[in-house]
Amino acid sequence: MARNEGVYKRPDSGHLWINATLPNGKRIRQSSGTADRADAEAYLAKLKLDAYRETHFGIKPERTWQEAVIRYLELKRTLKSFSDVQRICRHLDRYLGDASLRQINGDLIWSIVQGELKKGNKPATVNRYLATVRSLLRMARDEWQWIDTMPKIRLLTGEVERDRWLTREEAERLISHCPGHLAALVRFALATGCRASEITGLEWNRVDLQRKTAWLNKTKNGTPRGVPLNEDAIEVLEEQQGKNLKYCFTFRGAPIQRAITNTAWYSALEAAGIEDFRFHDLRHTWASWHRQAGTSCDELKDLGGWKSRVMVDRYAKYATEHLAVAASRVQRVRDENVVDLVTFLSRPKVQRA
Repeated sequence: MARNEGVYKRPDSGHLWINATLPNGKRIRQSSGTADRADAEAYLAKLKLDAYRETHFGIKPERTWQEAVIRYLELKRTLKSFSDVQRICRHLDRYLGDASLRQINGDLIWSIVQGELKKGNKPATVNRYLATVRSLLRMARDEWQWIDTMPKIRLLTGEVERDRWLTREEAERLISHCPGHLAALVRFALATGCRASEITGLEWNRVDLQRKTAWLNKTKNGTPRGVPLNEDAIEVLEEQQGKNLKYCFTFRGAPIQRAITNTAWYSALEAAGIEDFRFHDLRHTWASWHRQAGTSCDELKDLGGWKSRVMVDRYAKYATEHLAVAASRVQRVRDENVVDLVTFLSRPKVQRA
């Protein structure tokens, strides 16, 4: 038998360690997570039993919710919203912390829904928790092969979608009341649809004014993307040249490291007479303007860097040009001597015998 085979003590650790070859041929050398020899021996026996059952009977070993969360967070670590994902997983521990993935069924999902609603949370908040559970279980099933099935998780209805955007006149009024550095950020957001962190982190070495393109390496979904720059965006960038050698947007020549929505932002909103408006709503404004101008949902998806059409379809309601002919079918004829071309073209053809 090799030295330290089985359960053994390492001088540099407070836990007992395991060194063994499992029935499936896999070699393991890891901490047992306990200083109690009986518990460590039991844990090793479980590992061997799980490996034997998986090898000979195709039975997958039990995996816990907490094991899955550790791997899930590791995969999500590069996201801008990582802290939110951490917070949601930590919150879900009160419902799922002691459960194995196979134990997560419709009843446990229902307990999450009821528990959160009783606390007074809105459907939108509850849906964030449900979406995280669904995303994690899908990974465990489809990518990690830890489970074969998962419960069907439906999001709650009644979630009110935020629909806040500015008219052109409101946007100009807001810009006029912003201090110079903030006005530049607002104008660039309205021209490109970029998020606040994407704008403040934009560096000159990722901008090509001749080719009218910027490249974002730090995005919300972790996927780098190119941003085409229209004349409005080019104008803003040209005004920023020479203020900082590295960053495009600065405050008094230094990088903007604090939140944009500070006293200057709220003061500008108040002076412009604009209520219930966030900086991120500038992205909604940009997308709404695009759809009103006839930009297709597929084009908007690529422009905004969304991975799917789900988030883009919310703006479909702002484009009505494809319904213009249908709307004109019931309009009043303005001149009795003029043939209503739309009505004429829409009449069904009569087949002659």
